[in-house]
Amino acid sequence: MTHINVLDPGASPLDYYGFELRRYREAAGLTQKQLGDIVNYTGSLVGQVETARKLPTPEFSERVDVALGTGGLLSRLVELVMRSQLPAWFQQVAELQARAVEICAFETHMVHGLLQTDAYARAVLGALDQTNLDDRTAVRLARQRIFEKKEPPVFWAVLSEAALYQEIGGPETMRGQLAHLLAFENNPRINIQILPFSAGAHAGLTGSFDIYRFASDPTIVYTESYGSAHPTANPDTVKDCSLRYDHLQAAALSLRDSAELIRRVTEDRYGEHRDADGDPVA
Repeated sequence: MTHINVLDPGASPLDYYGFELRRYREAAGLTQKQLGDIVNYTGSLVGQVETARKLPTPEFSERVDVALGTGGLLSRLVELVMRSQLPAWFQQVAELQARAVEICAFETHMVHGLLQTDAYARAVLGALDQTNLDDRTAVRLARQRIFEKKEPPVFWAVLSEAALYQEIGGPETMRGQLAHLLAFENNPRINIQILPFSAGAHAGLTGSFDIYRFASDPTIVYTESYGSAHPTANPDTVKDCSLRYDHLQAAALSLRDSAELIRRVTEDRYGEHRDADGDPVA
């Protein structure tokens, strides 16, 4: 177990965060319990964050920034902390997502990570591995903070209709996930289209992929396999996948029709059906 007196701020972003939290707390003359009482967390949790044994959340960081007058330091650091907790093979991808001005994503069978709810992400990540599930889920959801930037990226997502029917986490989780997709309906920067089963053979049959475009850097195409990421700026690959994406968007339903399909699937497949007495039925 790491001891606070020997915590090395240069060891990792998480260690640096803990070091700075302790430094600001002690400068304010507060114990861990006193700070916890102020920000409505336990003193034990404050201690765990200070010793790099617990991941801080954005909410925790914001509250402590206000309480200790850090000028927003911990809220800035928490994004780096979260990114450092991603699998090593994915950290570069998260950085690309954070820098992109436009993201175009195609998913063959599930909702894209940047659009997942807490419950849906938890079900996906916990399919084979339940260890540290709270932290792993928080790390995945933290990537969505790119949409809270002053200049967030424009995000286009084409989801196969299969993603609406693949019941991940159960009916309640799916209801929440599809409702979350519909919440972006009037957001011009987050656009969701559904590629219907009726499209038949299409340009994305070889698998899911993302395209990241930047203000000045070359465009990147990203694909992944089990435990590995494959970003590339190869001009031929970028040209090919850009053409594929154009065809996928053309074959997909319009934004309005996509939203209507999501509503229909939510009701028909995941809606609560009741009997004459008003009781839920299977």
